Amino acid sequence: MSSLKTDSVIACLDCPDHVQSVLDASMWASKRMQAPIGLLHAVPSMQQKAAINYSGCLNVNDESYLLDQFASKEHLSNSELKAHGRLLLYQAASYCLEHQPKRQTYTLHRHENLSESIDYIDDIAQLVVIGHQVTCKSTLCQLIRLSHCPILVTPAPFLPPTTALFAFDNRPTTHKMLNWLCKTPLVRTLTIHIVMVGKENSENCDALREAYARLKQAGLSCKKKLLDCRDVSAALTYYQSEHNIGLLMTGAFGQSRFRELLQGSDTKKLLGSTKTPYLLFPKS
Repeated sequence: MSSLKTDSVIACLDCPDHVQSVLDASMWASKRMQAPIGLLHAVPSMQQKAAINYSGCLNVNDESYLLDQFASKEHLSNSELKAHGRLLLYQAASYCLEHQPKRQTYTLHRHENLSESIDYIDDIAQLVVIGHQVTCKSTLCQLIRLSHCPILVTPAPFLPPTTALFAFDNRPTTHKMLNWLCKTPLVRTLTIHIVMVGKENSENCDALREAYARLKQAGLSCKKKLLDCRDVSAALTYYQSEHNIGLLMTGAFGQSRFRELLQGSDTKKLLGSTKTPYLLFPKS
């Protein structure tokens, strides 16, 4: 792993429509976490050799016309795919240098698909940033399920949040996420709404109160709310919209597969409905 730096924020540059938003989100996160930025580009698989049009996704230097030339071709050879990726990484690095000149930035040009590339960086990265739409064969949900690292999914454009909604469900994954939130500088200056969806009984009230107290003791500005509702994703979406909260934070696929089969996955529903950056913590 000589090319991968420990505790980096990894920007996944796989989707043309989200390259700039992924870079903006990565620079926002790296500044808060005091971490280097790794720019990751995975060469498309043989099944995806049709040209992916990255022209116009960034406009920072005179090499843009080369991306236009690549985009004008219906198919690219392996050597052209590699050259295309190197050029995109060069542009992305130039963009970061222009907007955050003091932040260490390096490139990771992987000759494998995105899921394998994420597996390569998974155990050593601090945060993975990815666009809301991916162009690889794997779906966004599949990539998130496989990850052991927190993932920040961003729409386009990325808007730096000042508030965050932490969906707490008293399961092991959200307790692990609670511990992480108390330590990470990523959310240190945000106002956090810790929200639990469930019956208003003593068990839920006590669990929410204890989690809220942990955040307060860690020095975080926060509010708490228990929502007595059966539809978890709908309740969280409504609360986030009503309070104009800029960042959603949940555990990733914390439900059992059997419950997902019966009721559907709350994580998948939230990925489909949220219009803000979405931070997902890996399942314990």
